[in-house]
Amino acid sequence: MKKKTSVLLALLALVLAACGGGDAGSDATDGGGTESTAASGGVDSSKPTISLIVNPWSASRLNVEVAKNLIESQLGYPVEITEVNENDAMFTGMADGTLDAVLEIWPSGVTDAETAYFDDGSVVNIGELGAVGKIGWFVPQYLIDEHPELATWEGFKSADAAALFASPETGDNGRFLGTDPSYSQYDEQIIANLELPFQVVFSGSEPATVAELDAKAAAGEPIVMYWWTPTAAVAKYDLVNVELPAYTDECGASQAAGDGGVDCDYPEDVLFKAASAQLEEKAPDVWTFLNNFTITTDDQLEMLPPMEIDGEAPDKVAADWVAAHEDVWSAWLP
Repeated sequence: MKKKTSVLLALLALVLAACGGGDAGSDATDGGGTESTAASGGVDSSKPTISLIVNPWSASRLNVEVAKNLIESQLGYPVEITEVNENDAMFTGMADGTLDAVLEIWPSGVTDAETAYFDDGSVVNIGELGAVGKIGWFVPQYLIDEHPELATWEGFKSADAAALFASPETGDNGRFLGTDPSYSQYDEQIIANLELPFQVVFSGSEPATVAELDAKAAAGEPIVMYWWTPTAAVAKYDLVNVELPAYTDECGASQAAGDGGVDCDYPEDVLFKAASAQLEEKAPDVWTFLNNFTITTDDQLEMLPPMEIDGEAPDKVAADWVAAHEDVWSAWLP
């Protein structure tokens, strides 16, 4: 049996030589070792895993999917997406190095306690994302057409306005639709401080808010809600941003301090990115890539409708964007 095996092996060696097969060492490398895998645009399992934070809204998911696609395909690092609400857990995770980066922070939602992580250097602001956001109160255009006074907050002061939006759960008060309670939102304070006859009712999530908006719009019924732009829903449902009292630095300080004194509009937000200070040593090329990473408002508006309206998977939407925009993302690579 041993002699027969030796003969077969000798014949196999001759066949391999005739076909141009290399030695055993080169076969191991060319056949999918980590070196060739990384060089050909694959993931190198010997590299540390990069943990990117995704917050519970669509644009955050798409930003992360684009970054994951490129970090894996171009830099060879495995990427793990970690879902974290925009709260202390996100900052403590980056501070201790268990989470590496978040790609969309809204400045109006950053508290004094969270600012402390930037101040002590454990979390680093790694630059503007490129998109500009605006949180606020939104109503459909058809509602403004019927009730022009609702274009500004003063139109919500009357008992008639409250009755227009009233629901069984709010009684005589109007119903203001909040979203996920974990989001940075000050609508209860705004309503109380402006003495408006309204009550905030939380939908529980972004999809639940969109589902209710869809039903209200289909029936032509009134709805006033916490929402933001850029989102596909603003265009799809022709949403109008209600004019609240102008944002001031004093009001902004109340937002950051959480002292209950908010009585103004949300500011326009120049979105930014942040990373664990430990990431620069852990993966210097990823650090450089994320510093360079830029997604504009137009980029988000290009990607959001396929995901939010057409129901495409976010990783597919991101892959399609990457395939169409090499001229953009090639400049982010180290």
